[in-house]
Amino acid sequence: MKAKILVIDDDTSLRRVLEYNLQEEGYEVETAASGEEGLMRLDLFGPDLVITDMKMTGMDGMKVLKSVRERSPETLVIIITAFGSVDAAVEAMKAGAYDYITKPFNRDSLRLTVKKALQFSGLSEENRRLKRVLSDREDFRTIIGSSKEMEQLFAVIRKVADTEASVLITGESGTGKELVARSLHAASSRRDGPFVTINCAAIPRDLLESELFGHTRGAFTGAIKDKTGKFQLANGGTIFLDEVGELALELQPKLLRALQEKEVEPVGGSKVEKLDVRVISATNLDIDRAVEEGSFREDLYYRLAVIPLHLPPLRERREDIQLLVRYFSSKHGGEAVTFEKSSLALLKEYDWPGNVRELENTVERLLIMRNSDTITVDELPSKFREKRTTGRAILRLPEEGYPLEQLEREIVVEALERNGWNQTAAARFLRIPRHTLIYRIEKYGIEQPGK
Repeated sequence: MKAKILVIDDDTSLRRVLEYNLQEEGYEVETAASGEEGLMRLDLFGPDLVITDMKMTGMDGMKVLKSVRERSPETLVIIITAFGSVDAAVEAMKAGAYDYITKPFNRDSLRLTVKKALQFSGLSEENRRLKRVLSDREDFRTIIGSSKEMEQLFAVIRKVADTEASVLITGESGTGKELVARSLHAASSRRDGPFVTINCAAIPRDLLESELFGHTRGAFTGAIKDKTGKFQLANGGTIFLDEVGELALELQPKLLRALQEKEVEPVGGSKVEKLDVRVISATNLDIDRAVEEGSFREDLYYRLAVIPLHLPPLRERREDIQLLVRYFSSKHGGEAVTFEKSSLALLKEYDWPGNVRELENTVERLLIMRNSDTITVDELPSKFREKRTTGRAILRLPEEGYPLEQLEREIVVEALERNGWNQTAAARFLRIPRHTLIYRIEKYGIEQPGK
């Protein structure tokens, strides 16, 4: 959409020159022959930028500036002044003008001043929008998004935050599941209590029980003293079980007991400890399928998922990408940096397999490697400039239908073949954890030819 500029000047020839030059630059321009007429057009036209001469018959530039600031404080004003009246222009800037141009001026000077003003205006508007979005969110200010999907999520968070219900957050890696968990805690009456996290996939199985529930001295080799578990540390607050879908089957009954009875028993101990802990968990696995396949207990699933929350992937809320880009630019010191429209368009078209985490890493890298304060298409990594294909274009299923399990098996085999039967590379290609790939290999009895 073209930027709208209102030119106010009682000099007919200068007014026409300004109009012509600005239209040549692609702007939508309206003109007014006096300050009074300009203010009438201000309300009707709604410009992004006002350019006004300082000295005019009747209402002068300072009065125009003051009125614009009162009526539309977000509209920027550039003052035109004679070469010998710079002091007056400086006074105008103190009164709120964005910049000034001295007469006579050339086209390049006009073009650059206007471009800088409009870039600043766009950045300011994005910051205002970001602040509005964040201020509406109370205790979940770090979750960025204004799409319909995210607004629905915020509505659920508001309803369930200050309850004791267990919450299971699902979604792909990088969608912000821990941010949601922290927001639920911050918006609850437990906010002054501890928020304790544990990644169930990052700790070896034989140590995870001790990490969760603690152990007593001598409980096993190396247990030289009593250890307090994460559940005990979270007493009076919230415990966040990240990647709970990775929990070993033999540990699941102990977690179920902790949820049902509100008590834990340390490894090697005989004394049961009563606890007051709210449990929030998260997984990027298809937990319903894990229940069907028997790798996750159904009764535990229902205890964890009293309130299920699903975080949509970034490709399903593309309208949030521009807002996130601005947020991450500010976060990483790029408050003055802008992105060309074509650059933002490519960022919006990309599928973002790593979701919000990948987007933040990309923005941070672009800020570090940039050549100027404007990020151009040429500065984007090549993967953003390549033509993307979607899953719909890949699949051509027969009219009579096709078994899902057979299709999944063929996809796994093709991924392995493409990656030389390297399981880590194949898992990365399929955008799934390696253990999930191994499970599928075992399930379908897939073997490498010649082995």
